[in-house]
Amino acid sequence: MTADFADLGVPAPIVEALAADGKTAAFPIQEKTLPDSLTGRDVLGRGKTGSGKTLAFSIPMVTRLAALGVKRAPGRPTGLVLAPTRELATQISVALKPMAEAMGLRVTTVFGGVKQAGQERALRGGVDIVVACPGRLEDLMSQRIVSLDDVAVTVLDEADHMADLGFLPGVTRILNATPKGGQRMLFSATLDNGVDKLVKRFLDRPVTHSLEEATSPVEKMTHHVFEVRSAAEKNDLVQELASGTGRRILFMRTKHQAKKLAKKLTAAGIPAVDLHGNLSQNQRDRNLASFSAPDGARVLVATDVAARGVHVDGVELVVHVDPPAEHKAFLHRSGRTARAGSAGDVVTVCLPEQRADLRKMLRAADITVTPQQVTASSGAVGELVGERAPYREPAPAPAPQQQQPRKRSGGQAGSGRGGARGGRGSGGGRGSAGGRGARGGRRSEGGESSQRVHTSASAAPGSSGRSSQPRSEGSAAPAQRRRRAARRPAGAPTAR
Repeated sequence: MTADFADLGVPAPIVEALAADGKTAAFPIQEKTLPDSLTGRDVLGRGKTGSGKTLAFSIPMVTRLAALGVKRAPGRPTGLVLAPTRELATQISVALKPMAEAMGLRVTTVFGGVKQAGQERALRGGVDIVVACPGRLEDLMSQRIVSLDDVAVTVLDEADHMADLGFLPGVTRILNATPKGGQRMLFSATLDNGVDKLVKRFLDRPVTHSLEEATSPVEKMTHHVFEVRSAAEKNDLVQELASGTGRRILFMRTKHQAKKLAKKLTAAGIPAVDLHGNLSQNQRDRNLASFSAPDGARVLVATDVAARGVHVDGVELVVHVDPPAEHKAFLHRSGRTARAGSAGDVVTVCLPEQRADLRKMLRAADITVTPQQVTASSGAVGELVGERAPYREPAPAPAPQQQQPRKRSGGQAGSGRGGARGGRGSGGGRGSAGGRGARGGRRSEGGESSQRVHTSASAAPGSSGRSSQPRSEGSAAPAQRRRRAARRPAGAPTAR
């Protein structure tokens, strides 16, 4: 039987904020870690994703920072959470904010791929907790926009993925900038690739908690391997797997294939959005919002960028359309379903030439599953897909904007840009007397025609006379001086 948050010593305002989000009972990892983390102990959490670890570090961080009562100062947070991806940083921030607000604390996110100005304003306005990706945080530190001198609680989430992405040198520099003696919590599925060195260097006698016991909610994940005989059968199978009513994530190896499959499914009446590294942050946010919305896209086609940090409730199926090359990526992808106590299925689609590599990868991931030879119409596929969602008409593509034909007639004084060399701007163009308006375009008594007007070299002084000979580069400066002289009021001194 799991304990209530109140029984674990969580302050009442946080308990109420959690209850408002439907969270009343602690998951096993929270029940294990909170007695230690709430008292300020360093914590090392190990195991698979999808076990409720975000709340396991968020609750003690908010509780302890509120108890410290440090006065908020511009650019000097007291809490820091480091995450490997923008998506994960955003998800953590969403989980943190209701609890932080209940305790009078402010939270902001810091990551690259977006303009820095908004993050600067938030930091200078004063925040208590910063959820950050290492790269942008180091940029802001080097610009002295943020200081970590007051940080009392630091969390490093998904440290193994930080190592995979080559972030550990930056993470080390950031942790060195935080005061010694502060509380530190580190969560990682594995301790390889240098993560163990971080633990030894920065955690002080940590309490270690494993997330891999039999009671872990992630055990509700069911694996399937569907073998097909050809690429054509694979395409049909993938479309069938995508056709159910619930949310599902389809993983591809390349950005191009992810984009292509999302378009193909949408055209077939299965609303889908893509998520990969070529998208801007606004596009990522828009696609994730569509995938999360009740009436939005029910299929997300992604590369490994989404394997970490994207948590959307109710993902019932993950499909490895292209199996990854190594087992850690397989586990991270699969962890998008069967999260926080929910059940979920994982399908790996396998072509004949992929069998040997897939067997090796599943063995490394400690996954035991019997492959099934299937087609899109097989009973095993239909049982897994369940009720098919109704066909949804694809939104019509926006009509291309027609370019307005360029006018060839001469512009008029004060009417903006006219013909090929017509009047320009809001003021009068250059007249025969050489005058120029407020934004002086050129004209010849009401605007030049589409043909260039050439006056003779013997034009009267002060006129807009122009030689009929083409201007050379060497004549540009004298011509500019003549135009300035024409604009200078009579009697004005000449600068030398």
